[in-house]
Amino acid sequence: MAKLSNFATNILTGLHTLMDDTKIRLNEKEFTILQMIAAGKTSDQIAAEMCLALPTIKWYRKRLRSKFDVGTTVQMISKAIQLQIL
Repeated sequence: MAKLSNFATNILTGLHTLMDDTKIRLNEKEFTILQMIAAGKTSDQIAAEMCLALPTIKWYRKRLRSKFDVGTTVQMISKAIQLQIL
């Protein structure tokens, strides 16, 4: 849990230095959505829990895949785990 607490602190600054010195910037909402996706929640479930419109969640998913430079959600989660973001 300490690792998540450190990451939560870093997320407030908006800058995360990863193992390979790649910089990925995630804001708090992006990180929360990433965690929810990794937990297996659907876009509909995320939208309902966060009180956001479904198209907004779909936009965030696309933006996250772009930030991780991957084409699929599975690749994004895999890369987030590999880079110790999740």
